[in-house]
Amino acid sequence: MPQYEYGAKVRVIRNVRDDGTFYGATIGNLLVKRGSVGYVRDVGTFLQDQIIYSVHFLDEQKTVGCREEELIGGDDPWERQPLPIPRQSDHQSHPRH
Repeated sequence: MPQYEYGAKVRVIRNVRDDGTFYGATIGNLLVKRGSVGYVRDVGTFLQDQIIYSVHFLDEQKTVGCREEELIGGDDPWERQPLPIPRQSDHQSHPRH
């Protein structure tokens, strides 16, 4: 059962990039920035188990397909989270000779 209905105000919580299905864009191009607010235009499914929302983002003037896990309610609290900083232990050190 879809969480959002037609006309619902939603916010995308991650950057949405073209996966090859957005006409006129190049694969990998940024379509909508995280934090952008849009309105649900349609609800469908992909591979019978993923709910996909067609969301119209007014500021970007684009309608983009978003998975349910990429969305929260448009009025729900949201704070842009900074990108994780790599830990020192994530880098391999090489001894100097």
